[in-house]
Amino acid sequence: MKNLYLCSMKNAKVILIIGASSGIGYGAAETLAKQGHHVYAAARRVERMEPLKEFGVNILKMDVTDEDSMKQGVEAVFQAEGRVDVLVNNAGYGYFGAIENVSLEEARRQVEVNVFGLARLTQLVLPIMRAQGSGRIINTSSIAGKMVIYLGGWYNVTKYAVEAFSDALRMEVKPFGIDVVKIEPGAIKTDWGIIAAKNLKESSEGTAYEATGNNWANTMTWYYHSKMLSSPDVVTRAISRAVNRRHPRVCYRVGLYSFSGVFFHQIMPARWWDAMMRKLGKVKVKDS
Repeated sequence: MKNLYLCSMKNAKVILIIGASSGIGYGAAETLAKQGHHVYAAARRVERMEPLKEFGVNILKMDVTDEDSMKQGVEAVFQAEGRVDVLVNNAGYGYFGAIENVSLEEARRQVEVNVFGLARLTQLVLPIMRAQGSGRIINTSSIAGKMVIYLGGWYNVTKYAVEAFSDALRMEVKPFGIDVVKIEPGAIKTDWGIIAAKNLKESSEGTAYEATGNNWANTMTWYYHSKMLSSPDVVTRAISRAVNRRHPRVCYRVGLYSFSGVFFHQIMPARWWDAMMRKLGKVKVKDS
């Protein structure tokens, strides 16, 4: 299918994408560059982004837990282009485990990456966008910001925070010509699930939650290797729409369970939802 958003030089936007070393961020950087936009892809592992140079993507080393790194990255884009039209906040990870088991040090790190890194980058680009009278901030949230996932407590905390942050920001910056868009993926086939499952097994080992933690981790891994999960392309297309449309939606919800999961979470009594989640945690699948 031909790309519907090929840009002229006049319409090309300067786009900074965070968390572009793999998965959704990588795919978005490639897609938007092919459309003719001036794309800057940022992540800690720059070697993984090297192939993006083939599509004209500019590579930046950035750590969203490091203030100087973020300042230097935003400044580099501004010095090169004189503007920043779009910020795509896509950095994040999931450390699953029972609230009791996940150390507060690890919990803080997850909040630092998933929430405060996103917030600080937003603060850094807002003065530029306000000065130019336009801009767009696209935050990759999750349906985990709308529904609680079993043994995903701290990850849920971060995504619920991204939801509230985005909603508050949208109201504040609209008078300056700046749009805020949320992307809420469902179950997407990326390495995120494998990493979250590995972390769940690690945090559950030798604890009262070991059996259910292992079962749930095995289920997550089984899903990853199945053909059920949605392709990252569905998220890339949503980001593309959020970038290119003159009046983007407030929220793009895409992928497996993105509508059904949220719907049932909203209509089911809380105790029913809790029981269903616990039951899923007891399901045994082959250890992958």
